[in-house]
Amino acid sequence: MHSQRFGAGANLQVWGSGSSSVVGGDWRMAGLLVLCVFAVVFKDIFASTEVCTNALLPGAKGDQGETGEEGDQGKVGKNGPPGLPGVSGEMGLKGDVGHPGKMGPIGDKGNKGDTGLEGPSGLKGKPVLLGLKETEECYYLLVKEPKKFREALINCKLRGGTLAMPKTSNTNRLMADYVSQAGLTRVYVGLQAQIKDTVGTSDYVYADSSPLQGFAAWSQEEELNSRVSPNTNSSCVELLGTGTWSHVECEATLYFICEFPKSRRRGGAGGGGN
Repeated sequence: MHSQRFGAGANLQVWGSGSSSVVGGDWRMAGLLVLCVFAVVFKDIFASTEVCTNALLPGAKGDQGETGEEGDQGKVGKNGPPGLPGVSGEMGLKGDVGHPGKMGPIGDKGNKGDTGLEGPSGLKGKPVLLGLKETEECYYLLVKEPKKFREALINCKLRGGTLAMPKTSNTNRLMADYVSQAGLTRVYVGLQAQIKDTVGTSDYVYADSSPLQGFAAWSQEEELNSRVSPNTNSSCVELLGTGTWSHVECEATLYFICEFPKSRRRGGAGGGGN
């Protein structure tokens, strides 16, 4: 046997002789080298692909972890849109009566109602009213409403009497005391002068049209000047708290005394009973 040699020459000798043997050996060596290179390249490619594949594709789902601790309360969020109206609830119990409200405006005047039933008659009153003065014949009422002489005449007539007539000294004194006790100084009485001619001659007539005769209570000054001038209106008479009479203009406004005869009241009562 030939001894083996290392190297190119040895290879050529081992695998054959001639040019065909050398060429065949080179091709095999080249094929092995190419295979080695491809093996290394594919190994790197497969290794790189495996790394990339592990990085991009999710792995298998792991086991559920333990529940963590409760976190801090978050900030209050914005108010959301209002929800739809709910269903009406049941009616509640009636509440207590509230405080009275303010008075409202006055309403329009209503229609007049029907006339009610007539009530029973009241008890008969006393014949003498508080504040009246009286004699055996008459009652006297001091009216504290200032009127002119003619208005005073009408007022007493509407009350059912006449303007008071001091025909006697007793009546005159009672009426004068009535005036002074009321804190007054003078009042109208039912006496007036009626002028008869242009020179001032006059007659005095009471409210019941009876003439002045017998008693008179003129003051001394009025006694001297008893005639009334036709150019003046001082034909009316006033009673002073002193009990004397004086002339006064009929347009003056004074308090006055009304007179109510008792006989007329008794007659009226008797007439009502018949």
